[in-house]
Amino acid sequence: MIRRALALAAAAASFAPSAALAQQPPADLTTMPPVPADYAPGRTEWGDPDLRATYTLDMINTGRISFARPDAFGDRFWLTDAEFAQRLEAARRSDAAYSEESSRGTSGLEAWMRAEPFARRTSMLVSPADGKLPALRPEAEELRKAGRSSWVTEGRTYDWIDDFDTWDRCITRGFPASMLPFRYNNGIRLFQAPGYVVVHFEMLGDRIIPLTRADHWPAALESWMGSSLGHWEGNTLVVETTNIKTGDGTTRDVYRRAASPLNVATGVQSNNAIPVSDQARVLERFTRTGPGALVYELTYSDPAVFTAPWTARITWTRDDDYQFFEYACHEGNVSIRNHINASRAERREAAAGSGGRP
Repeated sequence: MIRRALALAAAAASFAPSAALAQQPPADLTTMPPVPADYAPGRTEWGDPDLRATYTLDMINTGRISFARPDAFGDRFWLTDAEFAQRLEAARRSDAAYSEESSRGTSGLEAWMRAEPFARRTSMLVSPADGKLPALRPEAEELRKAGRSSWVTEGRTYDWIDDFDTWDRCITRGFPASMLPFRYNNGIRLFQAPGYVVVHFEMLGDRIIPLTRADHWPAALESWMGSSLGHWEGNTLVVETTNIKTGDGTTRDVYRRAASPLNVATGVQSNNAIPVSDQARVLERFTRTGPGALVYELTYSDPAVFTAPWTARITWTRDDDYQFFEYACHEGNVSIRNHINASRAERREAAAGSGGRP
């Protein structure tokens, strides 16, 4: 954990104001301008726009920029100057709390916020305009509430692996959740080869995006990251993904469990159990807006689950010195066993009338 904190601090401290040139806030804080398209990135040896780099989403997480817009911001996409001053002060305190012996703070958060316009955003969600996730359909909401996961804090008991979600079991964080910031291991690397773009996550998994295949997989074939097809629109990589693993977090059949498209690590209190239907579709846009910034936008649509599509837009910060550390989730992972043992012990004590004392 300390080594992880040291790496984060080194990456943050190396950030320079010139590293990220992205979207400036408009005068009207209730409007969201389109993604800038005037930056011309370099080209690969075969002529595609060059997205190859290491990016980190750590600052979004450390800066506590919410996925959904807090009520206090009303209909604004952007902070006022006074609100931004408060966010800068919090970043200053976080920087000051950092030490080599402690993982409580980071170094460089304030510098990132001053240089990166995304730090003035009220949330990652940009649609619907109120910054809130659309409601789930009633049947989907019932499945979400009944979903089982170690992230459910009340009213759950644990007896077997089917009481845990795919992230608990070290399989996947799900898609598109894997593309969004979370609590640690926030590195993403983009690789390119003729006809392909590869997304490599510091935590759990990879995506291979073909640029030449014309059709998605047959409907019966599904995967955790789905079937992705990419193409270029100018300098922007556009990717459509279907065939995402369907299911829910309620079934006892672990082979029919889905990975929630959003989870608590992305700032959504979802029980990690939002279901996925065969209508789920994701449209992504990757746009370099400067030498050190890439704007990532995704629109998620699943008409059988959500009452409307939703869109998130964030900025990935380039940091080629960012170090990846192995996410050895299964190595020594005793959390599932401990959850089961603790849950059974609590029930034995309650049955014996001990009042929950050890």
